[in-house]
Amino acid sequence: MSDNGIEGVLELAHSVLGELDVDVVLERVLVAARQLTGARYAAIGVLDKDRSALARFITAGLDDEERRAIGPLPHGRGVLGELIKHPAPLRLDDVEAHPRAYGFPLGHPPMRSFLGVPVLVAGAPFGNLYLTDKDGGEPFSDEDEHALTLLSDFAGVAIDHARRFTGSEASRAELSRTVAALDATVQIALALGGQTDIDRILQLVAKRGRALVSARALVIELLDGDHFIIAATAGEIPARMLGERVPVRETVAETALRGRTSQRLEEGLNRARFERHGLGRLGFSYDAGLAVPLVFRGTPYGVLVAIDRLENGPRFGDDDLRLLESFAASAATAVATAQNVAIEQVRQRIAAAEEERRRWARELHDETLQSLAALRLGLAAARRAKDDPDRIDELLADAVGQLDGEIATLRSLITELRPAALDELGLAAAMHALGERQATLGLEVDVDLDPALGEVCADADVQIALYRIVQEALSNARKHGGAARAIVTVEQAGEAITATIRDNGAGFDPAATTSGFGLVGMRERAQLLDGSVEIASVAGDGTTVTATLPLALAAPPLRATAD
Repeated sequence: MSDNGIEGVLELAHSVLGELDVDVVLERVLVAARQLTGARYAAIGVLDKDRSALARFITAGLDDEERRAIGPLPHGRGVLGELIKHPAPLRLDDVEAHPRAYGFPLGHPPMRSFLGVPVLVAGAPFGNLYLTDKDGGEPFSDEDEHALTLLSDFAGVAIDHARRFTGSEASRAELSRTVAALDATVQIALALGGQTDIDRILQLVAKRGRALVSARALVIELLDGDHFIIAATAGEIPARMLGERVPVRETVAETALRGRTSQRLEEGLNRARFERHGLGRLGFSYDAGLAVPLVFRGTPYGVLVAIDRLENGPRFGDDDLRLLESFAASAATAVATAQNVAIEQVRQRIAAAEEERRRWARELHDETLQSLAALRLGLAAARRAKDDPDRIDELLADAVGQLDGEIATLRSLITELRPAALDELGLAAAMHALGERQATLGLEVDVDLDPALGEVCADADVQIALYRIVQEALSNARKHGGAARAIVTVEQAGEAITATIRDNGAGFDPAATTSGFGLVGMRERAQLLDGSVEIASVAGDGTTVTATLPLALAAPPLRATAD
């Protein structure tokens, strides 16, 4: 979700606070929807009393002249009527290709991509939110659908408040808390769009969730086999509890996840469960609290545990419960996505390692073992020629030459596995040696290094990653790009070091799927060190690989924590 989209959603929220008016809310929803998704046109269709047709149709993106040219506004037939009959998100690459499409009236601007979601108010259908024509002619994405669904949910809440409490000062505090929930949820959506580090997302969830319901403390417990692990905390909670493991059985958290329902810690058997089997067994005390399940697409991930309301507490009200449940839905999405990304990264690393092993196996089989087999045949022939000294000398000379060649090949393989120059002479010398070796294979390489490279880049892991990325880029340029020349530039840029490898090869489409793991391996090496690899290539115009790595590695956080 873009920064402009977030600003649009928050602008909607704050405008509702200022003017509790349904028409204002509808206009702000359209503005925010276009900003969130990059849609050229947006509209809200408000249902009639029977909820079978559209009573009102409010648009954004059309000027007055275009509205007049269209004529009467739609009443909810065709594709627009599809959402009335089936109130669920509808996403189309070409709206006119839908079986129920009626076509556009004369004077209507052409529209292609389409995204529609229902708007519910107090659980009942109020209308539908429609978008068409995403910027650049692209179809609407899963992220667009998720963002618009989130917006429609909060729009429904805002419309409900505006209809029921117009002019009521008392309602402003309640609506303010709704806006706080919107703000917190948008921040989680931002984390989901731009951050896949599970610890950082958990830290954000803990902070935002605690602030949302004014809790003394908030704890995130994630499922890990038959235990819950205390993965993140915020507020007044002992630091020693972070990372502790609690058996799942007979806990309040287990009850919440099993029934997919939130639990009040102070009610019924929950207090005993909490004190004997949950956080209470670790010495944590409380007066009241909530345990809200984190569930995404039917899969349980853990619970949010809010402890003791600071204002008007310690018991949390029903509004607090609803807000935290709404917040938990987005938090679960973020946690699930981050965990899935982590799993995929591990899978890619394993696949890359296996591909690397296969490559070394092929090298050893196709070159070294075959040459040794040929050498064995030559020595066997020498044994049979024992009565011909000249023939024996010739065969032995050939054998010695083959051995020299295989020794050189094995040295080359060993060098690629772990370059001796990197250990013995340092990064700069290893880079130059790498360029010289590529030259013997047909790729002329110019190496331009920062004179202080060895001093500024002292971390061994960073040096190895930098060397391997340059090595892989040059190998790809020669083997796959057919390049004759490449330029390697390595320089310091602030607190990072940047390596740029340019070649004059055939180029390729970086977005195309490949069967190899060379590009994946380069990106994985960089990501493991909190760095990045960018690849720019055009068919027939060479390739540029830019790797940016931190000069020194920071100690990785064990778990997320928050104040």
